[in-house]
Amino acid sequence: MEKKPITYVWKDRKRYLGLPLSFTRYKLSEDRLFLSVGFLSIQDDEVLLYRVRDITTSRTLWQRLFGVGTVTVISSDKTMPTLVLKNVKNPIAVKELLHSSVEEMKLKRRVRISELTGTGEDGHDCCGHDDESDDILDDPLDDLD
Repeated sequence: MEKKPITYVWKDRKRYLGLPLSFTRYKLSEDRLFLSVGFLSIQDDEVLLYRVRDITTSRTLWQRLFGVGTVTVISSDKTMPTLVLKNVKNPIAVKELLHSSVEEMKLKRRVRISELTGTGEDGHDCCGHDDESDDILDDPLDDLD
């Protein structure tokens, strides 16, 4: 099986005193956000962008002094519902890049509203509707016609 190379939109490492001196690496591709931790023993995880529900940033005084911050990604992913990108450079720009990538992927995948509202595994939401009755997200470009 031939391996197709992944093109990354953004890459960074967890930083200490503003310097990338750790073995925690973050990467963003067109459709996934990757976390890789370790040197000898490496643990890799990823979150599909269309599953992202919320993105927040925080910056302590020390982080602001060194030009870094924390970006927290909340998703509907079962194995990693919260992905914390600690001490990344330009956290506001990273958040905006993630936001635009997430929105683009949701439109591309035509994600259902039930994915965003979190219906139960049985396919029913809190109001008694099933998945078949959920609307598909409207494409904002359709309103321009």
